[in-house]
Amino acid sequence: MASILSFKDVSKRYHRGREEVAVLDHFSLEIAEKEFVAIMGPSGSGKTTLLNLIGGLDRPSTGQLTVAGERLDKMSGAELAHWRARHVGFVFQLYNLMPTISAETNVELPLLLTPLSRQERMRRVAAALELVGLLDRKKHKPGELSGGQQQRVAIARAIIADPTILVCDEPTGDLDRHSAEEILALLRILNQDHDKTIVMVTHDPKAAEFASRQLHIDKGQLFDASAPAAA
Repeated sequence: MASILSFKDVSKRYHRGREEVAVLDHFSLEIAEKEFVAIMGPSGSGKTTLLNLIGGLDRPSTGQLTVAGERLDKMSGAELAHWRARHVGFVFQLYNLMPTISAETNVELPLLLTPLSRQERMRRVAAALELVGLLDRKKHKPGELSGGQQQRVAIARAIIADPTILVCDEPTGDLDRHSAEEILALLRILNQDHDKTIVMVTHDPKAAEFASRQLHIDKGQLFDASAPAAA
């Protein structure tokens, strides 16, 4: 299967005063189209930095990063913003919904800067909310929904523009076990039935089991948790 994401010898360094800190160090990774990959690791291991690079929120210090056939390491800030809008759907731990507007309008937000008519936007919103099982709650504001329902709205918003890749940062971290398993089952459906490539960071081993591949990152280095141990 074709690769949709490729890190080749990527490093990401930050400066803390006069000190240079390498968060990712000569990092290489290939993810195929339609994979569901879970990335685990301790706090400070580089997981968030990795997601920021995949989602085009940051650029590597050195190395080559290709996502959906385009070199992100060569793009300007404006080019990255345009690329993100076309290719990436984000799902966060704390939902990041606008509290004063309805679920329907929250989901519509990514489409407001597109040339789509209101009729077409509403058609897509209805389809996304139906997919996540919340069409009957479309007029509810986030405060009128449970945590699991709010995350479903956030997922509907993430997929509304038909992104190439879903980037999920601890999507079940604020949920009880039952709600978490419902969200993970939904992500699996999006992966298996709707061909979405998903990269998910999680601290939860049970959440990682829903993915097709598990990776572990520690001190900026990557380990494949599914690979056989060396003799």
